[in-house]
Amino acid sequence: MKQLFTISIFTENSIGLLNRVTSMFTRRHLNIESLNTSESETPGIHRYTIVINTTLSAVKKLTLQIEKQVEVIRACYHEDSETVFQEIALYKVSTKSVSEENLVEKLIRDNHARILSFQEDYMFIEKTGHKAETQELLEFLKPYGVLEFVRSGRVSVIKPTEAITE
Repeated sequence: MKQLFTISIFTENSIGLLNRVTSMFTRRHLNIESLNTSESETPGIHRYTIVINTTLSAVKKLTLQIEKQVEVIRACYHEDSETVFQEIALYKVSTKSVSEENLVEKLIRDNHARILSFQEDYMFIEKTGHKAETQELLEFLKPYGVLEFVRSGRVSVIKPTEAITE
């Protein structure tokens, strides 16, 4: 049965490694739902956080293949229940319709959103949460003129204590 898995890959910072890793997904006909790369808590070690929708057997085989890459220190997969995760979304919204409806307070209070900047013609809103929450705010804002929208990939930490520092 297919389900969402979060794959965490701890690597050296090597040119071309991300391309080699993502090509493994392509060869297996696995679509990457979300991808985020960043430094980890350990100096010199980077972390890829990749979300895929697949079966348990497929994700097991994939993580074993990823770990065979020389620059990969560790690769592991987790179900959503084993991680704490969030995404960040940024919205650029026309201020004309929002201010006419006096929605600024409602946006902040009801959606736990934050206004980053308020300009004459537009404002920037930030929302952190799960994909469904950021999508819900997007749907709420669409009638008022969403000029731009972007959502980050998943950022997650693993609930069980699994330090990479060793």
